Parts: sequence; structure tokens; C-alpha cells
Amino acid sequence: MTQENDPHEPVTITDKRRVDPDTGAVRDNADSASAPSGPTPDPAPENDEAAELKATLQRVKAEYDNYRKRAVRQEQAASERGKAFAATQLLPVLDDLERARRHGDLETGPLKSVADKLTGALQAIGLVAYGVEGDPFDPSLHEAVQHDGDGTNPVIGTVMRQGYRLGDGPVLRHAMVGVVDSVDGPDTNDVSDAQNASNGNENSQSDQ
Repeated sequence: MTQENDPHEPVTITDKRRVDPDTGAVRDNADSASAPSGPTPDPAPENDEAAELKATLQRVKAEYDNYRKRAVRQEQAASERGKAFAATQLLPVLDDLERARRHGDLETGPLKSVADKLTGALQAIGLVAYGVEGDPFDPSLHEAVQHDGDGTNPVIGTVMRQGYRLGDGPVLRHAMVGVVDSVDGPDTNDVSDAQNASNGNENSQSDQ
């Protein structure tokens, strides 16, 4: 036998129409009313994906920052190499101008103007000359072609060729110098005090 439906079983009818047939108005809560009730879905997968995307973004940002800093350093290094190359090529010209200056050929005239402009331009990019008589001898800066003395206190005695460096950076050309030993005599004031003390002792002995 076929089991018949219980005539007393309640029947639920849900009106899913979005437009009210009586008023013709659009129902705002049609979807919410027809949506079945149940537990809220777990948003954990979306949160994990957002955290992964955030970590990826941070990693890409760090890589870009490192690349940008490295690019700036490389650009600065290339600029310094360019300055050093240009200055090195003009050092023989500076040597000729220095010899002309020693002979008095740069006192006046157009050559003096050219020499001043060239020297000013090279100084503007950081070229620094060094090597003066009396300076302590430094093998990392000076090239000694002759040496007089036993080397106890070597100083520059003669500058045969000027040395140049680019700012505080590398040496472009070592100074060619002659080295002598510095003679550090006793202090004049100490000698005078010793002489005065000796004279005082002699006078006191004569009085006795």
C-alpha cells in the first residue's frame, strides 16, 4: 500500500517574488528572507590568502629598496670613476703649467687665464694636490727616488713631481720625492733655561 500524506502536516509556503503583487513595490529583503538560516562560513581561508599576499608585497618592497640602494651606489661609483679618469688624463697638462709657473710664464697673459680655469675646474670635481717639503714621508702617498740619512725620521726634502688624489678617495698619482732625515734639535727655551741654571750655580759658587 502507498502511504498517503498526513492531511494535518503543516505546509510552509515561501513567497520569493521580488515584486509585491499587491503594491508593486520592490522587496529589499527578498533575498534575506528566502536565504536559509545556518552557521556563518569560516573566513579563515580569506585571511590566510590576505596574509600571504601581504608577505609577498613586503618581500617585493624589500627587494626593490635593495635594488634602488644598489643602483644609487653603482651610479656614484661610476661617477667617481669618470672623474678620476678625466683628472688623470689632464695631470700631464698640470705638470706643464706648473713648470711654466716656475719659470714665470704664467704671471700675465692668456695662458694664465687658461691655467686658472683648468685648475679651478679640476678642483671643482675634487682633485687635490699634495706633497710639500717638510711633510712626513708616507710610502702610501709618496714615491721616494732618493734617500739621504739612516731613515730614523724621514721627511720630504725635495718634491720632484706633485702628487694628486681625488678628495679623500684613492690616489691618482703618487708624489715623486726625495727623502731626508728630519733633525729635531733641543727646544730653544730648554737650552736657555739650562744656561741660566748653569750661570746661577757658577755665581753662587763664586760668592762662597
